[in-house]
Amino acid sequence: MHKVNVDELFKGKQSKYALVVGVSKRAREITKTFEDEGTVTEDKPVLLAIDEIRNHEIDLYEPDEDEL
Repeated sequence: MHKVNVDELFKGKQSKYALVVGVSKRAREITKTFEDEGTVTEDKPVLLAIDEIRNHEIDLYEPDEDEL
């Protein structure tokens, strides 16, 4: 079982909403890539996206407060 520490992922982020949106968008990109390449894997795209964020392989865009 893959355990996710949300506090660890949330460290340095402004909003949990940005974290959720970022993970879901990246998971969809991973799914699309797997489909295009015909890759079959037991790894879940959401868990792969979470690992990428945890390992700082991708950054999440968070708007400044004045942009909201």
